[in-house]
Amino acid sequence: MSNTINVTPAEIDKFSQHAQQWWDAQGPLKTLHQVNPVRLAWVMQHVHLMGATVIDVGCGGGILSEALARQGGQVMGLDMAMDSIEVARLHAAEHGLNIEYVVDTAESMAQQKSGAFDVVTCMEMLEHVPDPVSVINSCAALVKSGGLVFFSTLNRHPKAFFLGVVAAEYVLNWIPKGTHDYKTFIKPSELARYARAAGLEVLEMKGIAYHPWRDQAAPFVLSDDADVNYMMVCRKQQ
Repeated sequence: MSNTINVTPAEIDKFSQHAQQWWDAQGPLKTLHQVNPVRLAWVMQHVHLMGATVIDVGCGGGILSEALARQGGQVMGLDMAMDSIEVARLHAAEHGLNIEYVVDTAESMAQQKSGAFDVVTCMEMLEHVPDPVSVINSCAALVKSGGLVFFSTLNRHPKAFFLGVVAAEYVLNWIPKGTHDYKTFIKPSELARYARAAGLEVLEMKGIAYHPWRDQAAPFVLSDDADVNYMMVCRKQQ
């Protein structure tokens, strides 16, 4: 494994700027709160979380980590943004949740805890690192044989550019400007290929669609349209 840390400092700085607003459901990270219910439901469709060991790779301020813990998961949250991790630790403590938050890379943790987790989640992180394949390989290393890995990312598709970047960042102001770089988006066929090369069996893929007429606390739903956001669940081969 390479000794180069798989991190873009500008990406860390980008999210650190909003660290104190991670848990403001109406703030600049509002969309992460809105999409969290559909992500959690997707995970729960595939695995029983009570008592399961879970690592949330690229956990940020802990929005998904806390949701997984509330369903009975024994959760570790992993991120390289110290400011975000500090916010996550404080918020979990305030709400009586026992979540272990660690500042480290997926690659380093894979060396320390190979095969240690029943479930690995890696949501909206692959498009923010220089080498997403390295993260995918690390997620595969972290999960137990027969365990599940959940990815979510953005498709490198023209619709994703117009909706995920132009509309979301510059027209509707859903997320901070500059959050995404279209060049780093990953096609589902590419993610599936990388996952298989890492020893993961692709089980299912679903898109995420925005329905503005739904409850604004949870306006996102699973969809067969994976042109913009999509999720993929994989099983570690025995």
